[in-house]
Amino acid sequence: MTDTIGYGQAKRREGNLACLNDKISFRDSFQDMMDSVTRPYDQCIQYVVDNVKLDPGFAEFFQWSLKNNIPVVVLSSGMEPIIKALLKKLVGPDAEKMQVLGNQVGPRDGKDINEEGGWTILFRHPESGFGHDKSIELRKYSSLPEDQRPTMFYAGDGVSDLSAARETDLLFAKKGHDLINYCARENVPFTVFEDWTNILSKCKEIVEGKATVQEAAKAGFEAYKSGAAGVNNKETIK
Repeated sequence: MTDTIGYGQAKRREGNLACLNDKISFRDSFQDMMDSVTRPYDQCIQYVVDNVKLDPGFAEFFQWSLKNNIPVVVLSSGMEPIIKALLKKLVGPDAEKMQVLGNQVGPRDGKDINEEGGWTILFRHPESGFGHDKSIELRKYSSLPEDQRPTMFYAGDGVSDLSAARETDLLFAKKGHDLINYCARENVPFTVFEDWTNILSKCKEIVEGKATVQEAAKAGFEAYKSGAAGVNNKETIK
């Protein structure tokens, strides 16, 4: 929404780079982005539903996860009503089997959310610089005893995923996006994906015992060093 009905891609990119380089918190940057979108909230939901497409391979990945009893949780820095409406359209009735954890929306003083300039984002963790600190949810699983702890896969692409990057067993970072620069700078193991067909393939290999999480997690740095990760290495330096 920010790029098209907010203040535009260029200013959004400035905010992302400022977050990546610790000049501003993601919470404050994202608040600014959302404040630039003044359309009534019901129109915002409809706009996203009409214009956002599903990443290739996600529907197949989700059906595979259902058949193999692998829970899928959506940890979003967006707002839950928009995410749920989008998933309902793109995935269908099975979308209800996904847990969605994100931020909420509320009215501005004296206004209704469905009027011009009437809504504001309500952060899940307003005390955190992330707004929604995704590591909190992930630690509920990573802190379990070894014999109860699941293997966790996490897929992300940008500055909204920084809080989760260190908390998962295998981090999938999208080719050409900011999360790769962060991981390379902070020595966080990761593997690169272009779309969800890559994620499905790698998860199948690991679940079937044909590959290990450790092997997969080494691949990201190799792709980064060779230039195959699709990022500008200069943006990795603070």
